[in-house]
This record gives sequence, C-alpha cells and structure tokens, in this order.
Amino acid sequence: MGDMLSQAEIDALLSGAITSSDDTDNAETVTAVLSEEEVDAIGEIGNIGMGTSATTLYMLLGHKVIITTPKVTVTTWDELTRQYPEPYVAVKVTYTNGLMGDNLLIMKEPDVKVITDLMMGGSGRIQEDSELTDFHLSAISEAMNQMVGSSATSLSSMFQKRVDISPPESQLIHFSEDLDKIRFDKSEQVVIVAFSLIVGDLIDSSIMQIIPIDFAREMVRSLLESQEMEAEAINKEPEMPAVRPAVRQPEETIIPQQQAYNPQENVYSNAYQMPNMTPPVSQQPPVSHQPAVNVRPVQFQSFDSGDLALEAQNIGLLMDVPLQITVELGRTSRKIKEILEFGQGSIIELDKLSGEPVDILVNGKNIASGEVVVIDESFGVRITDIIHPSKRI
Repeated sequence: MGDMLSQAEIDALLSGAITSSDDTDNAETVTAVLSEEEVDAIGEIGNIGMGTSATTLYMLLGHKVIITTPKVTVTTWDELTRQYPEPYVAVKVTYTNGLMGDNLLIMKEPDVKVITDLMMGGSGRIQEDSELTDFHLSAISEAMNQMVGSSATSLSSMFQKRVDISPPESQLIHFSEDLDKIRFDKSEQVVIVAFSLIVGDLIDSSIMQIIPIDFAREMVRSLLESQEMEAEAINKEPEMPAVRPAVRQPEETIIPQQQAYNPQENVYSNAYQMPNMTPPVSQQPPVSHQPAVNVRPVQFQSFDSGDLALEAQNIGLLMDVPLQITVELGRTSRKIKEILEFGQGSIIELDKLSGEPVDILVNGKNIASGEVVVIDESFGVRITDIIHPSKRI
C-alpha cells in the first residue's frame, strides 16, 4: 500500500503538473544561459519564420503542412551525439546580410526521402530501405532554400532591415562520427529550437534548428531594437491639427477681355467689351504683373484607323543595339523524374506537327513565323509571316 499513489498525485499527473527530471534539467540549463525574455524572443522568431516556411513547403508538396510552436532548449555538442545516434540530414544555412551567422536545420532521413519524392511528383509512399542519393540532398537543399528564403523575408519585416542568406548546403551526417563537419562554433553549448512537422498523413515527425549562443542573442537584440524603433516612431507621430471650417472668400467679378485692333499703330491691344459703353478710368482694374499665359486648344491623337498609330521618329541611336534572335521549333513540359530518365537516343515529342511554321523570337518576343531551310551546310529560316505590332503587346 505504501507504493500506491495518492489521489492528489494522480490528479497532478493527469494535469501535467509533475514534470520529468529531464524537462527540469533542460529548463534549468536554459535559464542559466539565456534569460526568460531571450527564450521567449527566440521562440517568437522561430515561430514566425517556420510559419512562413510551412506555407512555402505546402506550395512545393501540394500537401497540408503543419509546423507547431517551437520548444527552445540549450544543450552541448557532446550531448547531441548521445541523444541522436541515427543518421540525419543537416542543412547548413548562412545569413550574409542583416544577420551574420550560421545555423543548422536537422531532419530525419526518412522525412527527407518523403519530401523529395513529393517534390518529384511521387506519392510519398517510399520503401524504408531505399537509399538516400545525392539527388535527394540536392532536392532538399532547394526546398530549404525556398523555405528559409521566405523565412528571411519574414525576418526582414520583423527586424525592419534586409536579411539575406546564402544557398543552403545539405549532407547526411552521424553526430557521433561527423560532428566536426557541421560544428560551426567552438563553444560547447548551442541553442536547440525543435518543431513538430506534420505533412498530410505521410510525415509525423520533427525538425530541429541548431543555433550558436551568440547568434541567438544577436537575433534577440535585432528584435528588441526593431521594437524600440517602432515604439519611438509611434511616440513621434505628430498629432493631427484640428480641422477648421473654411471661410469662403467673396467672389471677384472678372470682366472678359478681347483683342481689339488699333489702325493707327497697326497692332492689337486689350480692350474691354462692354455693351455699347466704354468703362471709365476709375473703374478699370489695376494692372496685373503676372506673366502672360499662352492658352491654346488641346490637340488629341486621332484613332480613326482603329490601330496603334506609329510615329516616325529618329531611331538612329538604336540601330547598333544588338538583339538576340531565336528560332523555336516547339515546346513541351515534362516532370523531373521523366527528365532524369533521358539518355542518348531519347525522343522528345513537341507540341507542333511536322511542317508547321516555326516561331521567330527577338529578345524572347514572338515577332514572326517562318519555315526551316538549308543554306549550304547550315540551317536557316525563311520568314513567311510578320506578326502585326498591335498583337505583340
């Protein structure tokens, strides 16, 4: 009976009030290295960055992607080798502008296989014993490039400064054997930001971000500085002045003028047109010192022809500008896995029939069509139709 739990202890376990010793040790390690404010800021940065990355990954895979709220911990490189004995895929991301530092994104090998298979148009149902090839690493690097790129855009908005990254580098690692390949910091401790990753019904796993302590603090400083700048900008906003009702000024009576001919001086002069009377000198308006304004009727371009009017202009300055002429035989689209199956002797069917005119493009714009001819030992094209300028826009 002494080993039985009391009702209070059972209720505490059900409510989650009792924590494991590992969680307690992790919490104490985090607070010993980072303050609570820094931990909250790192979690907020990771939450916003990975939230944008989840949207990008959804667009790449075509499956619903959920990345949950991160959990921030502090550990050592040696502890990583003991906690993660399985092989993982490490994607190194280097921030080159706005933020200066490196971090690692760690994913499980089966998750990488599923993601790359979905990117190639597959179903994501792969065999567990399938080999991870260089093509998988290249594909996951491209996926991470777009994910972290969108995350960098969100960080730019958060930090109010431009944030750039270099192309990510992926490699398959064992923490116990390849630690020196991925270790980017001489300090013993690193920050771990762990996320839960769910992709449809194919992946229910986790993704981990390893950040150096100094780089994590730099991100926190950038976030706090941006918040201070935003607060100062709000405090400095001038108050809108009270709107006063406009006082209507009395309207002035303007006497129209007309040109009158003076036969003695053979010139035109300003005269006042009043019906059957001449205004006395006392009623004449004062002389205006404003410059004379030349007013004339507006002239619009004629559109009677229905086509765009082309004005003849001097284009002599453009005559020596080189342009690239391309003759397009046809087009087609294929999936990545089909392109990888191409080899010598493969036949690619285009979207045009035999004997159809080919397209002639100048700097990528279709301007004419023609037929292929042979000139001595070279191919050429004879122009058979010029596309009207109005259809090139």
